[in-house]
Amino acid sequence: MRWWSRLGLRGRLTLIAVAGLAIGLTLGGALLVFALQATLSRALDNSALDSGRQVAALARAGKLPDPIPAGERVATIQVVDRADRIVATSAGADRLVPVLHADELRDARAGKRFDVPGDRAGLATPLRVVAVPAGADTVLVAVSRSELAQSVGLVRNVLLVAFPALVAVLGLVAWRAVGWTLRPVEALRRGAEEIASAGSPANRLPAPETGDEVARLATTLNGMLTRLSASQDRQRAFVADAAHELRSPVASIRTQLEVAQRLGDRAEWPEVVRDLLVDTERLSRLTEDLLLLARSADSDEAAARMARRAERVDLAALVTDVADRYDTARVPVTTRIDAPAEVHGDPTALARVVGNLLDNAVRHAETQVVAAVSVVAGEAVVVVDDDGPGIPPADRDRVFDRFTRLDDGRARDEGGSGLGLAIVAELVAAHHGTVTLTIAHHRDRNVGGPGGPGLRAEIRLPLLAPTG
Repeated sequence: MRWWSRLGLRGRLTLIAVAGLAIGLTLGGALLVFALQATLSRALDNSALDSGRQVAALARAGKLPDPIPAGERVATIQVVDRADRIVATSAGADRLVPVLHADELRDARAGKRFDVPGDRAGLATPLRVVAVPAGADTVLVAVSRSELAQSVGLVRNVLLVAFPALVAVLGLVAWRAVGWTLRPVEALRRGAEEIASAGSPANRLPAPETGDEVARLATTLNGMLTRLSASQDRQRAFVADAAHELRSPVASIRTQLEVAQRLGDRAEWPEVVRDLLVDTERLSRLTEDLLLLARSADSDEAAARMARRAERVDLAALVTDVADRYDTARVPVTTRIDAPAEVHGDPTALARVVGNLLDNAVRHAETQVVAAVSVVAGEAVVVVDDDGPGIPPADRDRVFDRFTRLDDGRARDEGGSGLGLAIVAELVAAHHGTVTLTIAHHRDRNVGGPGGPGLRAEIRLPLLAPTG
């Protein structure tokens, strides 16, 4: 089937169209010839029957002439009795042997019609014979089939001559029509080739204004290119930001080691080791965060991994356990359990979510951080309040982007890497939940003290029905 693939799409479609047309024309021509032959045969039978009925009427009336007058299209007329003997004929007809044999006469009297060779009547053309009862006798009328054969043959020959020319013309029309139809597809191919040569999905494919399948295909492909371009931009930004973030601790470690090497024995090695451990821990945390975000980029893989680790999680116990790790934090972290709440999820991932929110709150709080668990409108709610400077409303969505730091958190010694809230957003989305940032209600019973406007991080997750 290599020849088929070499034809190309246009050639294959044209060949299919021409083959379909040829089959249709062949069937139509055959049907036309069959219908013409049936129509002419019926007309021939009716003409013979009319002549036979006229002769039968004369025979019943006892007025049968001899010879019997025959019409223009009638070849011969014979009247036979019950013993198959000829009692009257038309001029020139055989008076001894009937045009039908004995067995054929029996079937003819029963209404059957016969096509017989013309030599039975001394003629060169085939005959059509019908029988009409005339009392005790039977009238046999034979008509020539030459006109029928000539008419059918003429139509058949015309079709055989015209058929190839018609198929060729239709093939040319199909070739042009298929080419015109595939013109938008070729435009899409050229556009895709240009995009591939440019190496960027930022360009767009030409979309025809026809509203048909090709237009919808172009729209779908352009949407895909838009998503690919956005994904490529995010990937470049992520790689650039990651390289920038990793460069800082690596440069710090290198600088400290170079200084210590130059100082030799005069270097404060315990202090150098302590500083190196701080930078190494920061580098390790940053690497782990980058790995987590890279894994969560594939939503299908992240969902499958989350499903394998998912179990019934008591949020009250999880939040209390994570908050206990902040006993030595610079500001106290307290918990408040308003209602027990259980969710279905990965306990390690949920603990990471709560830990990241508490890290962010402790980093910016002035006097206190509160972590609360409650149930609101059939959802499990985890709230982390602090009394720090807060986040302006215009930036509350932006801080969930990777490597995003606001002006107050630019210092890396005190600030994070800008990945904490991005990780929170990814993990909460994987648990089919939502996370929002609003102003904290620190002046009510949630958080006390004279701090700033504060920040409230609120997580909502699907609530599981209580067991038992």
